[in-house]
Amino acid sequence: MIEPVPLTTLVARADARLIADPVTADSVVVTGATLRAQQVLPGDLFAALPGARAHGADFAADAVAAGAVAVLTDEDGAERPAVRDSGLPVIVHSDPRGVLGAVAAWVYGEPSLTLSVLGITGTSGKTTTSYLVESGLRVAGHHTGLIGTVETRIGTERLASAFTTPEAPDLQALFAAMVERGVTHVAMEVSSHALALGRVNGTRFTVGAFTNLSQDHLDFHRDMEDYFAAKSLLFDGRSTHEVVVLDSAWGQALVTPQTVTVSTETDSDAAWRADDIALTPTGEQSFTLHAPDGRAAKATLPLPGEFNVANAVLAAAVLDTVGVGLDDIVAGLASVEVPGRMERVYLGQPFTAVVDYAHKPAAVTQALAALRARTEGRIITVLGCGGDRDTAKRPMMGEAAVRGSDLVIVTDDNPRSEDPAVIREAMLAGARAVGPSEGCEVREIGDRREAISAAVAHAEAGDVVLVAGKGHETGQEVAGVVHPFSDRDELEAAIRERLGEPQ
Repeated sequence: MIEPVPLTTLVARADARLIADPVTADSVVVTGATLRAQQVLPGDLFAALPGARAHGADFAADAVAAGAVAVLTDEDGAERPAVRDSGLPVIVHSDPRGVLGAVAAWVYGEPSLTLSVLGITGTSGKTTTSYLVESGLRVAGHHTGLIGTVETRIGTERLASAFTTPEAPDLQALFAAMVERGVTHVAMEVSSHALALGRVNGTRFTVGAFTNLSQDHLDFHRDMEDYFAAKSLLFDGRSTHEVVVLDSAWGQALVTPQTVTVSTETDSDAAWRADDIALTPTGEQSFTLHAPDGRAAKATLPLPGEFNVANAVLAAAVLDTVGVGLDDIVAGLASVEVPGRMERVYLGQPFTAVVDYAHKPAAVTQALAALRARTEGRIITVLGCGGDRDTAKRPMMGEAAVRGSDLVIVTDDNPRSEDPAVIREAMLAGARAVGPSEGCEVREIGDRREAISAAVAHAEAGDVVLVAGKGHETGQEVAGVVHPFSDRDELEAAIRERLGEPQ
């Protein structure tokens, strides 16, 4: 149960200005918070934030009608008619978005102080590392929560994920629900957007972990330095323990004397390392996991690619930091399942079929390198790029696909509001620039379903078909409409057709 919080307490803790009749203000208590007027419940604080296209204050009337008891906004919002005429107490703060996380945490009883919140940031590997951490926690007997791109989970109950990291009030409410349900540890992805926009403000992380950094989200961040600065916010004192992969200059820049370090490089002096990496006859990876104080264990991982070994070693270090034993860590790594991350689709066909979420140049390169190490046949890649996102990476995506494949089929991803043909052309420019020298054939099939079918039809025994970019997603957004679409389902259907099985 959420204990009502006096409005005046929130104002004082936020060091904000209150516009309200003193008698009225003294009697108001808050039982929830949201920044979406359509989601207001009776007793909520409505956060009316300035946005790129509109100001949340303009929707205050809807919040009032739904039962909001107060408004948090900036000076501009406080002067807007919908707020000024609402009759509600108004908390005015110069940075309402920045303070919202802390305010929401106070409203919901500061649940992250009760939970062990294990946050993972970085460009690639956040999802996989979160699942690896959560798997180890469960093996060790902890009651777990999971927050990320694929899903949000309280114990075994699955919830849909709208963002990699929820908005601040939603996140604090989710933490509070987890506390009520007996969760003790939460593995969560922490995106650069969430850090830059203050979604995790008010959250105390038991562990903050860093995977890697490569080009992505440059439609939001000014440049790579700005992108890294956002990631670095997880290590600005809000994490009790910090765990960092050293295998890049970006990771090395985060290291302090207290940092727990991780590496897969053989000459590294990191606290946590892996060596003797090899493929097992069943297609898993095996490696020796080296822990501090001379501890070591043989580990297996049901995920291909040395980059996933790095994710596994990072997860091991995080788990050790919160007291999980080495035997349970190894068991957790061996039993992990990660939807849409190098996920194999096997129906008895004579070639390998894989779905992966790789939607960044470095991730495409890593995925293809991992698959190349496991096959002597050809690699056939189906790949697109999303619309309304970082346009600079599109030719780089095409180039990365060609350098690791024998046939690349450029197709649509989520074009969103853009012309799909324009997106494909940018990818094709990068692909065709290096295709002849790499000996890779490049085709264009705009319809993603047809592209997947063509790849499957072209595959021969021993080949690999990689459908990349959308991973776990179950929709395709075209011109503002999300159509049902699952790469896994479409790949399975194409294989069934190839095998002559009924659909």
